[in-house]
Amino acid sequence: MAQRIFRTIGLTKIYDTGKVKVHALDGVDLDLYEGELTVLLGPSGSGKSTLLNILGGLDNATSGQVWFRETELTGMRDRDLTAYRRDHVGFVFQFYNLVASLTARENVQLVTDVSRNPMQPAEALALVGLDARLDHFPAELSGGEQQRVAIARAIAKRPEVLLCDEPTGALDSKTGVQVLEALKIVNEQLGTATIVITHNAMIRKMAHRVLRFQDGRLGPVEVNDTRLSPAEIEW
Repeated sequence: MAQRIFRTIGLTKIYDTGKVKVHALDGVDLDLYEGELTVLLGPSGSGKSTLLNILGGLDNATSGQVWFRETELTGMRDRDLTAYRRDHVGFVFQFYNLVASLTARENVQLVTDVSRNPMQPAEALALVGLDARLDHFPAELSGGEQQRVAIARAIAKRPEVLLCDEPTGALDSKTGVQVLEALKIVNEQLGTATIVITHNAMIRKMAHRVLRFQDGRLGPVEVNDTRLSPAEIEW
């Protein structure tokens, strides 16, 4: 049975603008597991990105508790959260955030130079199908290739968790499938717990589990007994 990697109890996040209080998360209880590919669905403003930021140590909850394995992240000092992010978590966002003046290999090396047990940059890039593009600059790569460089950079430190916020949001269907294939390989070959936020409801069919959010609350959880490959997903 898979070990639990994240647990939240009563997780709440309130943004106070002075005039109004926005409940981005409203008492979320959930468990996430090792080796699982989980998709988070829900409309904009439903709390998905807020949850991802708290799990990744980029933001703090207003109340409630969150654990990574046996370590409670709630109330952790900034210095300790920085170490947690560095050692355990990889991030992939909608926009690639590559350094334009560095090659694909050098962009990945930014992470491997400060990691405890990293892959070689070429190994990480090969894993996402870019072994022939090591010395190309971002401007010489397609959008899908740039996103795969971003995935390689995120996984090169061998994180236990990969958090992805709309990783295919800026891509067409063909390049989006290539990015999903890369995420599938990372999840299956490295065993990385992979959590993907998406507005494309069809992507849920490649997940082990699907979590639906509405108004900061977790709705029904969907389990896929049969999963589709990225190439089978309709856009």
